[in-house]
Amino acid sequence: MSVPISARLLCCADMVPHNARVADIGTDHGYLGIHLLTQGQASYVAACDLREGPLQSARRNAARHQIGEKMEFFLSDGLQKVDPDSVDTIVCAGMGGDLIAQILSAAPWLQNERYTLILQPQSSIQDLRAWLGSHGFYEERAELVRDGGFLYCVLRVRWGSGMELTPGQQFVSPTLLASQNPLLKEYIPRLRDSLGRIIEGLSRAEAGQDPQRLKYLRTAVAELAEMEENYVNRL
Repeated sequence: MSVPISARLLCCADMVPHNARVADIGTDHGYLGIHLLTQGQASYVAACDLREGPLQSARRNAARHQIGEKMEFFLSDGLQKVDPDSVDTIVCAGMGGDLIAQILSAAPWLQNERYTLILQPQSSIQDLRAWLGSHGFYEERAELVRDGGFLYCVLRVRWGSGMELTPGQQFVSPTLLASQNPLLKEYIPRLRDSLGRIIEGLSRAEAGQDPQRLKYLRTAVAELAEMEENYVNRL
């Protein structure tokens, strides 16, 4: 029986180490954990969600695929109910980058080299990267994936040698550039156009202008344009 898993979750699954013990935060229907277990890529999955409805759905799907004994279910706000000794890989997918940063911040035990973090933000990736760099985490791998007309970035992150990133690098990291993913040709121009519209709107506003934010965004756009010229056009 096949698992109806999306392209972005398949990209997340591809970054999970073999035989991992996984905490799937915001599990929804449980498809990622079920896929990892049925493929033999994970030996255990702690499926966590803030709502009982998705957990019940995940339980039913796990039973249908006959892997229920390898999967536990927790009504949990982020990693609150997860035993740090029970897992070695954390997946946070399908939520905003600012929320992912909050979840990680509430679990300081993640500042340990034993853990692998797989992160797929739906938005605010720049805020997530800024938080990671300032808290000692670094990107081990970054990939772009197309899913349903959208482009998503998936990060594999570890703790140990974080660094501060420039505004442009917070949107497109050196690790992502080094991936030479052909989708960068589309991703960077989309980002530049989106940020340009935000800058235009902020510049027109007579009240409530934020000079620091404008400076940040203009710096990011200039760096993205340089990336496009120096890297992407050569792919």
